[in-house]
Amino acid sequence: MPTTTLIVGGGAAGFFSAIHRAANHPNEQITILERGKSVLEKVRISGGGRCNVTHACWDPRELVKFYPRGSKELLGPFNAFACGDTMGWFADRGVELKIEDDGRVFPVSDTSQTIIDCLWNTAKAAGVKVLTKTRVSGIIPPSPPKGRADAPTEDSPLRGAGRDQWTLKAGDRTFHADRLIVTSGSNPAVWKMLGELGHTLVPPVPSLFAFDTKDTRLRDLSGISLPWASLHIKGDKLKAEGPLLITHRGLSGPAVLRLSAWGARRLAPRKYNFELTVNWLAMRAVDVEEQLEELKAAEAKRQIAARAYFDLSARLWKSLVKAAGIPADQQWSQLSKRQRNALVDQLTNARFHITGKSTNKDEFTTAGGVDLREVDFKSFRSKLHPTLFLAGEVLDIDAITGGFNFQAAWTGGVLVGGG
Repeated sequence: MPTTTLIVGGGAAGFFSAIHRAANHPNEQITILERGKSVLEKVRISGGGRCNVTHACWDPRELVKFYPRGSKELLGPFNAFACGDTMGWFADRGVELKIEDDGRVFPVSDTSQTIIDCLWNTAKAAGVKVLTKTRVSGIIPPSPPKGRADAPTEDSPLRGAGRDQWTLKAGDRTFHADRLIVTSGSNPAVWKMLGELGHTLVPPVPSLFAFDTKDTRLRDLSGISLPWASLHIKGDKLKAEGPLLITHRGLSGPAVLRLSAWGARRLAPRKYNFELTVNWLAMRAVDVEEQLEELKAAEAKRQIAARAYFDLSARLWKSLVKAAGIPADQQWSQLSKRQRNALVDQLTNARFHITGKSTNKDEFTTAGGVDLREVDFKSFRSKLHPTLFLAGEVLDIDAITGGFNFQAAWTGGVLVGGG
């Protein structure tokens, strides 16, 4: 009789686990249980609907640096299957990929449907069964052999029906499996069930979020982006550099998202109230001061606010000039030392009081999940239950933006598939 495997969660990690289990265990009956009406929804919306498949980072030792949580644990798995392997896997199945200037990898088609179709068709061709609208409400593990210290008592919610299989409840349906793979992401109900199985769950906190501020300097500047800025949170070692975007609520873009990912657990207790310093130019203050002195000489008769400098937007430049206390019609020749220092400060050390966070609900990412000490990362197998595997965002692993969270899902799925 063939063995059976149930996968809870029809996302990237779930499909990759199913596909690779089918390849490595061709006689296994594999079924994905998805609570929603469709599968691969995060793949669908990723990258603005284009799907940021992975990142062009070829050295596992460099790759793990993009993971605030899970970097140590992922080094071994990435040596087995990393970004280049992901690109090769999709290429072998007819999906053309491209590397953009920032290292992100997308399908040439610029639509996530290309990735969805590849995963769906590969899974179906391998005989994987997919059940949608199937919300798991109970997980009962196999009963340990009699005499084992961890055997559940008669009244324990963990007690199986004298079976050597997993039992899953979903509505009025009951499923049995020899092997259980959980790839359900940050689903509170499933986390609760994993806790009842004995696993430790690291409490979730938001990761990858924008910063809200009511600072008037940013009023009417929504949509302005900077190619490279430097950020620092006062009273903390948290720093980040990268592209920056001004939004209608505050600041976002890769630099902010990196800072939010690395600071996820430190910023939550502060209720996202802190002081942020922004170096709009990512330049040393002394170098900016020198350039301002050169402008004072070269542009003596021109009004300081008449045109933008340092490749800044005209609107942002005028806002920072005003914040430095410089009248709009003042000429460069009239720039005092005090005004120059104030402008240097606005350009390289602008302080903003952050009052909260904003997230894209569709692409919401959390830090938290199953404690990584309870997982064997050679196969992503639970150390508590030998026939339980965990991959994707159900684990306390998360990364900055750029395709890294998907890469952890692909890698986990590959190793689960071989377990």
